[in-house]
Amino acid sequence: METQKKTSTRKVLTVVSDYLIITLGLLCYTAGWCIFVIPNGIVGGGVSGIGAIVQYATNGAIPVSYTFFFVNLILLIIGVKTLGKAFGVKTVYAVVVASLLFRVLPEVIPQTFIEELALANGKLLCALIGGAMSGLGIGMAFSRGGSTAGTDVIALIISKYRNVPPGRIILLCDIFIVGSSILLPSDLNFGARIAGVMYGYLVVAACSYVVDLSVAGTKQSVQLFIFSKEYEKIADMISGTMGRGVTVLDAEGWYTKNHEKVLLVMVRKVETNYLLSMIKQIDKQAFISVGSVMGVYGRGFDAIKEKKKIAKI
Repeated sequence: METQKKTSTRKVLTVVSDYLIITLGLLCYTAGWCIFVIPNGIVGGGVSGIGAIVQYATNGAIPVSYTFFFVNLILLIIGVKTLGKAFGVKTVYAVVVASLLFRVLPEVIPQTFIEELALANGKLLCALIGGAMSGLGIGMAFSRGGSTAGTDVIALIISKYRNVPPGRIILLCDIFIVGSSILLPSDLNFGARIAGVMYGYLVVAACSYVVDLSVAGTKQSVQLFIFSKEYEKIADMISGTMGRGVTVLDAEGWYTKNHEKVLLVMVRKVETNYLLSMIKQIDKQAFISVGSVMGVYGRGFDAIKEKKKIAKI
């Protein structure tokens, strides 16, 4: 009975944690747009970029929040169909909250604050900061199974069936959106319009880079070779304390001709520092080689993604 209560409590806390992280990510995402991107007249990527184009084209008559919400309704149908209802619930929540934040933040944030923090620092810095903030927000939402929808939905669908970083997919989808901003009616000359498009691409590039950094940071794995006379104690620690598999290899030092045991271990990158500190507690003289790997597939790591046909809606 107590075990069931603990399990139930843990599930509730996990759900609350998921939605809290998603909300914080959305706040970071929309703040980047409302403070740094939109006030400078820059068009970024995604549905937010489409919303910015509509807002600029209508002189503010149709704000970003409206376009963001209604376009995402269509994409959500595709997301629920392909990625499942759990994804749909979290992303519906994300779209609603992001739409509200896009509507509320411009009215809540003082214009003097935007002028001092963003407009006074130039478009180049604002494009980089705004893109990085939006990328961090998207990455936080991705990490908890949510999304700001838009091109994110397309990225998650493709990355579900192919081993392609979501940031790269978003980047390719957004190139067209940003490029189309050059067609907006404007009194600026052609050179100034090209510069505006370049600022938009900086937003997209910064966003894409931070998304990959935040998402891959939790999934990247490393391979360790551990040479130690205390290999048995180290192996017991790794399998018992960390729950990771250990392979014991027979090795021979060519110079000394001594036969030794070498431990081969695969762990997540975020676990590396902890593992190294634990090894040093057992054997300060241990010789350790640490190397990054392209991918690790199997129990405790990523599953190999099979090529599947996406069902037609």
